[in-house]
Amino acid sequence: MRTRRPAALVLDMDGTLLDTEPLAARAWVDAAAALGLAFDAGLPERLIGRNFRDCRALIAACHGEAYPVDALMGGWHVAYDAIVEREGLALKPGVLDLFDWLDDVGLPRAVATSTRRERALAKLGRVALAARLHALVGGDEIARGKPAPDIFLAAAERLGVAPADCVAIEDSDAGVRAALAAGMTAIMVPDLVPPGPDLVDRGALVHENLAQTLALLARLPSD
Repeated sequence: MRTRRPAALVLDMDGTLLDTEPLAARAWVDAAAALGLAFDAGLPERLIGRNFRDCRALIAACHGEAYPVDALMGGWHVAYDAIVEREGLALKPGVLDLFDWLDDVGLPRAVATSTRRERALAKLGRVALAARLHALVGGDEIARGKPAPDIFLAAAERLGVAPADCVAIEDSDAGVRAALAAGMTAIMVPDLVPPGPDLVDRGALVHENLAQTLALLARLPSD
């Protein structure tokens, strides 16, 4: 574990800042039903933290190349946006306290999300977080999605901070693996899926909530 405060924080979005993973899972079911398609009930958990390309590949691998993956994914966006329009977007508990502390101590922060940049900015703007970021990297801006380290390396570069000096906060197994591969200190605050059995052995911290993460960061000396 770190003995000094990090130089920057890199945060996942869905499931970490926004309580959207249950909405995404429901949208897959709604989209499949609207198209009259069979859909593996275990797939939504496997899609958490993955970018558009990787989600497409996982669905095709599960249901076969003849499955209308593109139609399903287009239907997913429609179903998801409809749910958000009806129900709105909620922040995960502790997000505002964390951002207030980051502002108070002047710690730079970025979002590294598998969601496409344009959609991510719209979602974060809707909950008044976009203006409180110093950088954002979307899943459409990097070559390889999580669990590859690309998105976290890009976030550190945009912040002008070495990856080893960053703490990453994630809710997904794929995201934590990506952060560790980038050389960051990784904290997992699980949402729908518990951590993989090897993540703690690989150096990840697992917290019950963002309040626990904030308490840890606030205890670390700044120099």
